[in-house]
Amino acid sequence: MIKAIIFDLDNTLVDFMTMKDRAIDAAVHAMVDSGLNMTQAQAKEKINAIYKREGIEYQQVFDEFLKEEYGCIDNKIISAGIVAYRTAREAALKPYPKVFPTLIELIKMGIKLAIVSDAPSNEAWLRLSYLNFHHLFDVIITYDESRERKPSPAPFNLALSKLNLSAKECLMIGDWADRDVVGAKAVGMKTVFARYGDTFNTVHPGSDYDINSISELINIVKKENNIV
Repeated sequence: MIKAIIFDLDNTLVDFMTMKDRAIDAAVHAMVDSGLNMTQAQAKEKINAIYKREGIEYQQVFDEFLKEEYGCIDNKIISAGIVAYRTAREAALKPYPKVFPTLIELIKMGIKLAIVSDAPSNEAWLRLSYLNFHHLFDVIITYDESRERKPSPAPFNLALSKLNLSAKECLMIGDWADRDVVGAKAVGMKTVFARYGDTFNTVHPGSDYDINSISELINIVKKENNIV
């Protein structure tokens, strides 16, 4: 019987890549306006290269970008970029369609909700709090809690421990098959692939279920728990 659903955060609950792309665009535009001597396309390409090298959550991306280009940080340029980035990020940070009503329905069904994310703790909590989702989840595990990234079993097992449930009593849903599906299956959980958030054009995720809308979770839980 399924008693809890463990969610990935980015590209499963929130459209992270759209948010990130719009925030970078806004930051680059502001930095060029403040004196950055290159085109917006050139700047975005260099910033994305740093993210690719250091990780998409890298917090010093603008510092490193300016150091690489000028050998120092121009406070006028970087402050404009940071303010524009944060403003655009908050405007673009939205849950996928039907996320909120689905979470509420699962809670009404008595299902516990958890998150296992590779994001840093402060960034994950800021996203959840901005969306007013922080009070909906029983357990939230970020990289800072487990110190290991998916598909390592560590974050999944930590979530199970805090939920006080066995792997067979939980479903894991995520958009990244090689991390979310592989990692959850390795500890014995059934898995759901969030195809609506997939950015890798995954053909065969290897999951137990493959969904195009998060609302499909309701019927999956009913099926697993033999609810008519």
